[in-house]
Amino acid sequence: MRVFDDHTAGLVRDLCDLIVPGSARVWPERYIDAILARAQEDDRAAALGCIQALAPAAGSAEALAARAGTPEFALVRALAVEAFYSDFVAPGAPGPSAYEEIDFTIELASRVKHDWSYLLGAEA
Repeated sequence: MRVFDDHTAGLVRDLCDLIVPGSARVWPERYIDAILARAQEDDRAAALGCIQALAPAAGSAEALAARAGTPEFALVRALAVEAFYSDFVAPGAPGPSAYEEIDFTIELASRVKHDWSYLLGAEA
């Protein structure tokens, strides 16, 4: 991890799983950490602020739903959806990927071999 400490990584995984059920199995916090590590400092700080603003609601879907209309939720939801539906699976994560889950197996998609090393660097 380059941006998140262990606590924040766990928080992000929990938030992602509440927003995109089942996404925790691909370790979306690794994707989001890598994206934020490449972001401008102001954008990174804003995203971290959004994550922390949602922390009190990370324990339940009902508490998080009460914040669904907020800008903080919108940003974290966008990150969670991108992390899962980009077909990302962190090295070592149990998976399966989003593509596998929805049986996205058309010929062209089956030829795609994701190489996340550009994003994860030494972690890949």
